[in-house]
Amino acid sequence: MFDFKYFTPTKVIFGKNTESRVAELINEFGGTKVLIHYGGGSVVRSGLLKRVTDTLDAAGINYVTLGGAVPNPHLGLVYEGIELCKKENVDFLLAVGGGSAIDSAKAIGYGVANEGDVWDYYDYKRTVTGCLPLGVILTIAATGSEMSDSSVITKEEGLVKRGYSSDFGRPKFAIMNPELTMTLPDYQTACGCTDIMMHTMERYFTNGGNMEITDALAEGLLRTVKRNAVILRDDPKNYDARAEVMWAGSLAHNGLTGCGNDGGDWMTHKLEHELGGLYDVAHGAGLAAIWGSWARYVYKNCLPRFKKFAINVMDVEAKGTDEEIALKGIEAMEDFYRSINMPTNLRELGVKATEEDLVTMAHKCAVGVGGEMGSARLLREEDMLEIFKMSM
Repeated sequence: MFDFKYFTPTKVIFGKNTESRVAELINEFGGTKVLIHYGGGSVVRSGLLKRVTDTLDAAGINYVTLGGAVPNPHLGLVYEGIELCKKENVDFLLAVGGGSAIDSAKAIGYGVANEGDVWDYYDYKRTVTGCLPLGVILTIAATGSEMSDSSVITKEEGLVKRGYSSDFGRPKFAIMNPELTMTLPDYQTACGCTDIMMHTMERYFTNGGNMEITDALAEGLLRTVKRNAVILRDDPKNYDARAEVMWAGSLAHNGLTGCGNDGGDWMTHKLEHELGGLYDVAHGAGLAAIWGSWARYVYKNCLPRFKKFAINVMDVEAKGTDEEIALKGIEAMEDFYRSINMPTNLRELGVKATEEDLVTMAHKCAVGVGGEMGSARLLREEDMLEIFKMSM
């Protein structure tokens, strides 16, 4: 195992009607003028946004609003939010929604608290020294951004999707009411479950140090999400299943399932970022579409981990060679994706990429990771291109 730092400062308020405590929490963390940042119309149509603003009105907390966060959140809206915060002297951010609103709010917070162009951080040219304090009311269980240090933004010019991580961006509080996720379309619920599992799998498939307790936590989380994703496919209003998935989403990406290893592989995410940037696909669906090809490309270099995953997570019988067991585990994972109506290749995702598109994505991915990346197997541009070709 490797030495590690585990830092999770986010205060979690979990359960029914917890959004009613938002003013209390903003006051606790010193907010006096709030930017409420949200996505599309669902937050408005459900009445959640009005309940939030009514609560702030009753508490005498001033606020301004900025909607429009979209999947694969755009840099242009981040710039708009930064200017609005500076103009209105905002000192606290409240993201109401899922990962898109939260990631966009983090970027806004970086832009307000630091000089210069906020994209410099996502382009790995500079490092932040602070962030405007941020709270979250979560409406989608998926990205884990409500407790994580990470944020992913898409620059419209050139369709470049990049992530940036800093402990300064960890939210001060996260309000999690599983009931708020019950209005999600089935597809978004499945995408969320896929993303949650992938955050743990990225940390699981490594060649750099592991801990027995961390593995047990990771495998338990994966089994739990797999089981409850199927329950939600058949019973979308099941509160207990919603709660299990929501809490798993936070634990999958707050660092817990990576303690003691080398930080994880993360190449499935990096490959998907290029899909999301170019084709604007749902993140979870993109991950499912690329994972099987990545797994088949790297499994021989990380065979003990793939065998363990097959047996402990996918319930593959421990018979045959290690390679046979590992391949059965990959097949079982793809069967699970299909069972919750997730794609297992780019064709099923609806992406009709040309050879030129694949070359472009591989090149941009290689540039984005600094030339090479991966723990299960170190990948370079030619490897990335081959995986994209396999995924067709």
